[in-house]
Amino acid sequence: MTDVNGVEAGRGGARGRPSLAEKVHESLHSRIMRGDYGPNEKLPAEKELSVQFGVSRPVLRVALEQLREEGLIYSRQGAGNFVRVKREPALGYTPVETIADIQRCYEFRLTIETDAVALAAQRRNAAALEEMERALHLLSDATGSRLHREDADFAFHLAIAKASNNRYYEETLKALRDHIHVGMKLHGESLMSDGAWALEEVFAEHKAICDAVRDRDPEAAREAMRRHVTHSRDRLFGGGTLDLSL
Repeated sequence: MTDVNGVEAGRGGARGRPSLAEKVHESLHSRIMRGDYGPNEKLPAEKELSVQFGVSRPVLRVALEQLREEGLIYSRQGAGNFVRVKREPALGYTPVETIADIQRCYEFRLTIETDAVALAAQRRNAAALEEMERALHLLSDATGSRLHREDADFAFHLAIAKASNNRYYEETLKALRDHIHVGMKLHGESLMSDGAWALEEVFAEHKAICDAVRDRDPEAAREAMRRHVTHSRDRLFGGGTLDLSL
């Protein structure tokens, strides 16, 4: 399906890029899950949502249909779209409140992301690899501009979780998005203060992970991920982590 401008409205745009409908779906999904729209609350009219997201109504309807398929909204004939009674999410974490929480998040990532990347190296297909490489390209551009992009960094790690073809890794990483973002932001600020060499070093770590997945080498991928997450933690904490003993 295409909109009036010829932009693909369906899922999976040209060359595997996220379509407009996917972007709208993800945004509406996030709003519903965080409670912006309450149970049984009516969503804004299609015309209003189209203006908000800057998309055509055919594009918007693809996103709404996906939300209906997922059971997050329902339609009333002539009345519009409504949020279903919100179920408690299967997975959730309390917000990051302390430096110790950031360290705990790194600790947890070392257990789940090393396994996820090993599976990704075994199971990835061309589309999954392309998604990783798109995020890596964004990181490369940011590095060349002496910047650190937390959004591209997270997109890279999420693409790996998706490539594992195990939704539990993907959903866990999504649930940790805000927690991981805190660490990535602080880490990025530290990198930019250290200079170009630090940003280039981190990019090289990401590239090594991508190369191992591309080469279908699970052990090399596991080690590259372990090294990257460990180095990120150590750079942030200056090599001196907290004692988390009870």
